[in-house]
Formats: sequence, C-alpha cells, structure tokens
Amino acid sequence: MIRILKFGEVSKDEIFARVEGVSSVEGIIADIIENVKTRGDEAVLEYCEKFDHAKLDSLRVSPEEIEEALALTEPDFLRILKRAADNITEYHKMQIREEIFELRKDGGIIMGQKITPIEKVGLYVPGGSAAYPSTVLMDSIPAKIAGCKELVMTTPPNAEGKINPYILAAASVAGVDKIYKTGGAQAIAALAYGTGSIPKVDKIVGPGNAFVAEAKKQVYGLVSIDMIAGPSEVLVLSDGKTDPAWTAADLLSQAEHDKNASAVLITDSMDFALAVQKEIDEQVKKLDRCEIASESIDRNGKIIVTDDLDQAVDVSNEIAPEHLEICVDDPFTYLPKIKNAGSIFLGRNCPEALGDYMAGPNHTLPTMGTAKFSSPLSVDDFIKKTQYTYFDAEAFAGYAEDIAYFATKEGLTGHARSALIRTEGNEKNKRK
Repeated sequence: MIRILKFGEVSKDEIFARVEGVSSVEGIIADIIENVKTRGDEAVLEYCEKFDHAKLDSLRVSPEEIEEALALTEPDFLRILKRAADNITEYHKMQIREEIFELRKDGGIIMGQKITPIEKVGLYVPGGSAAYPSTVLMDSIPAKIAGCKELVMTTPPNAEGKINPYILAAASVAGVDKIYKTGGAQAIAALAYGTGSIPKVDKIVGPGNAFVAEAKKQVYGLVSIDMIAGPSEVLVLSDGKTDPAWTAADLLSQAEHDKNASAVLITDSMDFALAVQKEIDEQVKKLDRCEIASESIDRNGKIIVTDDLDQAVDVSNEIAPEHLEICVDDPFTYLPKIKNAGSIFLGRNCPEALGDYMAGPNHTLPTMGTAKFSSPLSVDDFIKKTQYTYFDAEAFAGYAEDIAYFATKEGLTGHARSALIRTEGNEKNKRK
C-alpha cells in the first residue's frame, strides 16, 4: 500500500528519500566493453546468443525485415505513429538555433560562434520486458531536425532473431538510417568503438537498464552521451479537486515501468490522499504489469500531505521530478514557481502519458533529482558549438603586452613569447 506522509510530522529524510541504488556492475561492464573493443562483431554475436538467446548470422536489420514489420503493423497504429511524429517534429523545430552569431568590434576584431550538427548518432532502444517505439521517435526526430548525417539504432532481438515490428515501424517513420540487432552493454560498446558491421558514432542517446547506464558512463569521453537515466518518476501536485481515480491511474502509469520507478502525490488535502490511496489499491490489481507496479508502489510510492499548495511547490522543487503534473484549477499561476522539473503537465486533462506519446515535447528527461541542473533531450543535444576569433595585426598589437603579462603570472613564458614575437621591435611591449 502506498504510504501517506504528513509534511512536518515525519523526517525530511523520509520525505525526500529516493530509490536505493542498484548493485555495482562496473567490473562486468568493463569486461564486456573490452571484449567488444577487441573482438568486434564476433563478441557482439556471442553476447546476443548469451543474453538474448538469439543465434544471428547478421547484426544488421535488412530492408526486407523493415518492410515485413510495416506489413505486420496495424494501419491505425501507423497513423498514430505518424501523428505523434508530426507533433514531435513541430515542437522540436522551434528549438532550431541561428547557425551563426558574430560580434564585430572596431579595430579589426571579429568573434563569433557557429553551429554544426553531430555527424553520427547512436540510438539505443530497449527491447526487454517492454518495447518502446515512442523512444525511437523521441530520440531520432530531434537528431534529424538538427541535421545529423547518420542515425544508427541498436535494439535487442528476441530468441528468433526478430525485432519488435512496432519499433521497426517507428524507425521507418522517423527516418533512422541503420538498425542493428543487439542490446545491453555490448550495443553501447559497439557504438562507441565500432565493429566490423556497426559503425562508430559520436554520441549515444537513449534509455536502458543498469547495465546500459553503466556502459554509457564508461564510454563517455570516447563518445558523448545524453544522460545517465535512472528509474522513471512522476510527481502529481494536486489541490484535491481532481477525481481520485484519475490521480491513481496517473501514479500507476509510472509505477508499471519497473519496480524501481517512483510515483509521488503531493496534496494539501488528507481526504484526497486517503481517496487516492484506496483507488491505487483497487486499480493496481487490474494492470497487466500488476506485480511490477505493486512492488514499485510499496517500495517507492508516497503521498505527501502539506499545509498548503505553496508548501507543496517547495517540496516538489526539492524533489525535482522527471515528470510533474500540476492538477489545479489554474495551473499557469503555479508554472513560474516551479524551478526544478524535467517536463511539466498543466491541468487535470494533461496526464504524463500524453507526453510519453503524442504531445510533442520530448520524453527523454532528467531523473533522480538531476532536473535541478539538467534539461530534456532536445535539438541542442545533437549540435556542437564552435567558437572563432579574428584579430588583424594592429588589433593584436594592442593586446600583446597584456597577454604576455597575464601569461607570466601563470608561469607560462611560452604563451608570453607567442604573443610578443608578433610585435617584436614595438617599444610598448617591453614592460618589465
């Protein structure tokens, strides 16, 4: 049963407690990465047989397999995929930046910044206990909008060597260039180092289990990554006027992800808290993933009752949830007060599930409190910014002495010499 905690009557440690960390898998992942780095496709194929129970002849998904998947996908679902893709595209196109900005100063000085798309991006798509075609759309469409040259997707096959047809259909709708049948840490290693068939990429994005997260952490630096994602989270902030059944359903929609997921309600009404608690107990039994959702609720779920909604906002900002639903009469009055949240859902008719699939804003979001300093996946994640500087000879001469003096204060006489050598013979550069 979900716990009800009265703010001010229990310790803050209990209010703000997060999911316990998983056991360390660093050594296991280091061995997998080294094996893939050294042996390439051979190692990846062995891991596919070991972990996915699939004996493959080729890692690459063929055009024929994609066509087969599209034929297996119901027309209604293809229509919905395209509708979602249109919404995601429309929203993320608003994130496009000007390609260049430039500052010109008197005296022959030009400084600026140019934006270049990352060339090759790896998309990791989970395929274990649940398959997520929505993740394909959310991770690939911003990359396409940014102008990335090549999108390479990896996702684990089933024991027959097949990929979930809905994942392949979403990849086709989104325009993914290459798809490979591999998952887990070995997929991350293959994308980071390249193998005989899987190309090396410049950045890896996408969620995964603890093994995938650790692998991304270990290859960071060789490639870029989006984030180290933790278990999924939802926080519902409600004034108590919402239908308790709706709120319970929203909380359970996150709890069903996995046993480490976190579902939290903050309200100023104890009566509402009790009603939601009762609804959760009734609804969880009806879920296909009842066992997972029940364990998540028992371990990590909580209802926090505050004195008022301003206090509720303060608690929410400290938790910094991945998903935040603001279920009040006028949610826009609270929007400026929210400082820390991955994605905000405003009003009683805007469940988090809307954001997972159809609305348009990205669903790859910061978790575990990292919304205090991190942002949702966006077009910005698929570009890089490069600075440039130009000084003509006269402009540089006006700075050479100060550059040299600054350099000597850091003990870097080579830097000083590099500045002064361009203006030798100029008396003003002879500062003692």
